[in-house]
Amino acid sequence: MIIDLTDTTSSEIASALLKARRHAGSPAMGMVGTIVVVVDEASHHDAMKAANEAGREHPSRVLVAILRPGRGATGLDAEVRVGEGIPGEAVLLRLHGELAKVPESVITPLLLPDSPVIVWWPGGGPKVPADDPLGRLGRRRVTDAASTRRASIDFSARAEGYKPGDTDFAWTRLTPWRALMAAALDQYPTKVTGAEVAAAKGNPSADLMAAWLQSRLKVPVEQRNSRGPGVTAVRLFTPSGPIALTRPDGAVATFSVPGQPDRPVALKRRTTSELLSEELRRLDPDDVYAKTLACMVERDQMPAAEKKVDATARKSAAASVTAAGKQVVAAQKKPDSAKKAAAKKTVAKKTVAKKTAARKSAAKSTSAKTTSARKTVGKKVAGSKRVAKR
Repeated sequence: MIIDLTDTTSSEIASALLKARRHAGSPAMGMVGTIVVVVDEASHHDAMKAANEAGREHPSRVLVAILRPGRGATGLDAEVRVGEGIPGEAVLLRLHGELAKVPESVITPLLLPDSPVIVWWPGGGPKVPADDPLGRLGRRRVTDAASTRRASIDFSARAEGYKPGDTDFAWTRLTPWRALMAAALDQYPTKVTGAEVAAAKGNPSADLMAAWLQSRLKVPVEQRNSRGPGVTAVRLFTPSGPIALTRPDGAVATFSVPGQPDRPVALKRRTTSELLSEELRRLDPDDVYAKTLACMVERDQMPAAEKKVDATARKSAAASVTAAGKQVVAAQKKPDSAKKAAAKKTVAKKTVAKKTAARKSAAKSTSAKTTSARKTVGKKVAGSKRVAKR
């Protein structure tokens, strides 16, 4: 059901939501929270679609606020949607003129009571989300540094103004990467001497990944540019060789650990709705993200030389890989040499068998000749005896 409201108020919108629920036959609300989406006119459709898809896992009231500040007339237009494939409720709000400068006055009456509020800025977000008028309403404030229109996101301001509940999709995209690298060190505990992150130029997730590795491992982390898409490789240099997770195509990654065969890992680039669903699963403060932001500020102040991995660590890792490769080649050659030795043994056995058979044949022939000669001699002796008797 879709209800269009022109030049309306928050009270009329709330009444329209109640009417739509009754019309759908479900006056009770089964929603777990409110998602406030602050977006522009050009991208509001994709944002609402992503929020509704995430609502299939977390049914919520979605309030999409399109701010249109300017000298025009002040007003509020709304579009209420209930049903029609929408798991919860969706309201599209267009705030014109002076009303766009105080969006919290429109949003606050429409929030679900006694439930968490998640504020999401698909277009990048403010420098300090917690200081934003709508950001103050949220328990979770979600930004996306990769979608910002600025040349680069100011993570220093984010770190200084961090409040519990702040997060960014650039950080959410790293969840499977961080889980795999942590699992590798759990399964293969070893000393890490350095790390490397390769990603497309200007990728904020790569900056966060490098800061996270440095804050947790206390080693220099070097960043390299690649063709993308997104983060393409993370390597941990160890005395036994590198622990590497490489994803050149954005879909399937190769997980490499010293002394073990390479393993393919599904590491698909996730959609916006999947990222939003992950953020809705946990609404508690992300302390690791806060520490990573602080480490990013430290990295920005570090000389470039201190971020580079020591050449000795790289050579040691490369030497270990070469030695491991030689061992693999030697192991592959061993079966061939064993086969050759077995073949030689078989040929030797056949030769001995042939010689033995020849000896037996010669012995039989000699025995037969001896027997024949004895018979001949016996006949001659018998003949001579007969002659003597005559």
